Amino acid sequence: MGSMKEHPRYNVVSLRISDEEREALDDFVVLTKRSVSQLMREAMELLLTKMERCERS
Repeated sequence: MGSMKEHPRYNVVSLRISDEEREALDDFVVLTKRSVSQLMREAMELLLTKMERCERS
């Protein structure tokens, strides 16, 4: 049987994007060799860090 993940991810988020935005996202996937999910997680982390910096200022 498969192993249990330490931090399983059960939540799914979807959004509508334009053809141009999808092309840009596909380019990021190829350039960074990351999945769309990983890119979105990293983008969210960057935004959270930016917000925290603004709150401290």
